[in-house]
Amino acid sequence: MIDRPGLAEFLRRRRESLQPEDVGLPRGQRRRTAGLRREEVATLCHISTDYYSRLERERGPHPSEQMIASIAQGLHLSLDERDHLFRLAGHNPPPRGAAGEHVSPGLLRIFDRLADTPAEIVTELGETLRQNALGVALCGDLTRYTGPARSVGYRWFTDPEWRALYHPDDHPLHARVFASGLRRIVTLRGPKSYAAHLQNLLLESNEEFREVWNSHEIGVTYQNVKRFVHPQVGDLELACQVLLDPEQSHSLLVYTAVPGSESYEKLELLAVIGSQYETVSGRSSS
Repeated sequence: MIDRPGLAEFLRRRRESLQPEDVGLPRGQRRRTAGLRREEVATLCHISTDYYSRLERERGPHPSEQMIASIAQGLHLSLDERDHLFRLAGHNPPPRGAAGEHVSPGLLRIFDRLADTPAEIVTELGETLRQNALGVALCGDLTRYTGPARSVGYRWFTDPEWRALYHPDDHPLHARVFASGLRRIVTLRGPKSYAAHLQNLLLESNEEFREVWNSHEIGVTYQNVKRFVHPQVGDLELACQVLLDPEQSHSLLVYTAVPGSESYEKLELLAVIGSQYETVSGRSSS
């Protein structure tokens, strides 16, 4: 059963404990509210201000598991806090570990501060959970995919348009990296895992994957840079730095260019193009 008083109190306390800079929001002027405003939390959680306000007032409908997961992420809750929120709302908490999609507050705090370079947070199977505005400008909105196509490795072998984003000379290496990485995860998670399910789907349907898979390579990695072919700014050479959250098996990927290089200038141009497109289309960055 939902504990409405407990849920309302917990939400209020968590909202009041957060400052705008904790969640990547500007502080602005004339701020009198202790912590975040309700409308700011609602925006972070992708829900209406009225809906969130009713929860804090012990009113409204029984929130779904999906709604509680969105609120937990928007409030930057730890795993223990997330599980507590689920129980207050009358739900069993989702699983932790490799299958979980709740991004840790620490990883989110770093991600929220990355505005001038492409960045995304992915699962161990390359499923994009968060993406900043410049990341969308570089690769498109990767959070829109559903089903097996959420995995970047699966897309590589099944979606020719996805390959067009990368320099053609590097395509064989990409295939080896994705197959090698999937083999590692299948071995780690076991034959009943979702990784094994992706493996079987690709083995049944894709000849190229079968050829690469049968080479039994492991530990194949990229060189110093990834080469992109962007439809608006052309070729880019970007280094990819990775920060791992071992508790949830999530990675923060940050793409950078050497200052003063042609790719650096193109990233700056891409930031302008992306912001203009965002303003016209009304898209949010993440």
